[in-house]
Amino acid sequence: MPSVNDFPAAGTVSVASKDTVTFFPHGTTYELELASPGGYAGPLNRRINCLIRAMARKVFTTQAGGSFVAPIFGRPRVIQGRVLYVEAGLIVVRAGVNIVVELPASDNAIDLERGSIQVGSLVNVVAEPGAAMELLAPVAV
Repeated sequence: MPSVNDFPAAGTVSVASKDTVTFFPHGTTYELELASPGGYAGPLNRRINCLIRAMARKVFTTQAGGSFVAPIFGRPRVIQGRVLYVEAGLIVVRAGVNIVVELPASDNAIDLERGSIQVGSLVNVVAEPGAAMELLAPVAV
């Protein structure tokens, strides 16, 4: 059975401080500042697989538009892309990089004008501050 772990983000961490990292997802020009609860113990400037987790403040289903994370430098605030995976309270969005999004509890925070959220849906997520990364098993090179 699939899980969110089947949708990692691949990239490199170039800078790690006490509780944040700068993550460069492969195949993008993004430089995402992500929380790293408990500190980052992985390699620098080497390919890693991780989960990027964000909490949604508001989610919209949309009919048109591209896949992106805004801003491209700093803390993710807007995530737009195709849904790759749906689970109770969670979705994985392909927005240039895969991001696990925790859906808001309030029904008012989800606008389903373009239909329900399902695999293949295009969604726009307004994220709460504090997207975080979770390091997965090392990648063989």
